Amino acid sequence: MIKIGLTGFGDHEELYGKIKPAERLPTYSAHFPIVEIDSSFYAVQPVRNYAKWASQTPDDFRFIVKAYQGMTGHLRGKKNYYDTPEEMYQAFHTSIGPLQSAGKLAMVLFQYPPWFDCTRDNVDLLRETKERLRGVPSAVEFRNQSWYDGGMRERTLQFLAAEGWIHTVADEPQAGSGSIPVVPVATHPDMTYVRLHGRNAGGWNQSSDPNWRGLRYLYRYSTAELAEWRDRLLELQKSCRELYVVFNNNSGGDATDNAKELMSMLNIEGGLAPLQLDLF
Repeated sequence: MIKIGLTGFGDHEELYGKIKPAERLPTYSAHFPIVEIDSSFYAVQPVRNYAKWASQTPDDFRFIVKAYQGMTGHLRGKKNYYDTPEEMYQAFHTSIGPLQSAGKLAMVLFQYPPWFDCTRDNVDLLRETKERLRGVPSAVEFRNQSWYDGGMRERTLQFLAAEGWIHTVADEPQAGSGSIPVVPVATHPDMTYVRLHGRNAGGWNQSSDPNWRGLRYLYRYSTAELAEWRDRLLELQKSCRELYVVFNNNSGGDATDNAKELMSMLNIEGGLAPLQLDLF
């Protein structure tokens, strides 16, 4: 089964116009069956947030939760509000509890930074992280080519499969060592995660620009490019039970249109809930 959605539910005016923040997730879930939560990367979210989000969505709706940046090595000298890894992971487990209880947690995403290269120490860290997750379904996304260069591609995929990691297949600009190629391979029998970031090569590495995040994801996929992904997904779904696909090209409001066009190509119907607000 292929499920398609977007990263975040709060910044898609192209989808629901200008409505109150409290109405955005219920409206979003009428269009898409999954969402990636990115606010969890910047801070471990309060339990009440996940409890509220679980209550606002249909029974079959699923969340992908991005791991806190302290768990993926992004802080690099910035303050970590947890004194020990044990405290940090316990806070994270407590945080996502309502999603697990509701059966709405699809997976946790560990997106590692460009400086997280393929070394023995980092391989060991991945093993240690997997143990700390206590069986929570977890996906890994690399941002360094060394995991796939030369003979490392097959070794990386074999390692992820052996350790029970869900492979994240990324579509992104090919812009040096801080980007990875498209590697459409499943490493887990249950799930594969696909993240479509756009192909804005000029904006991908512009971290010195104050608006670099906006530049990085400013891209609209063409119909021909989406057709390529339709064919990849149809082939990839033969290797796992569920494919979760999210569009992250949000900067120009293109993610919604691209997601809906791909859904149409795959003959996938819309969200899970009727648009009740339109009925009265």
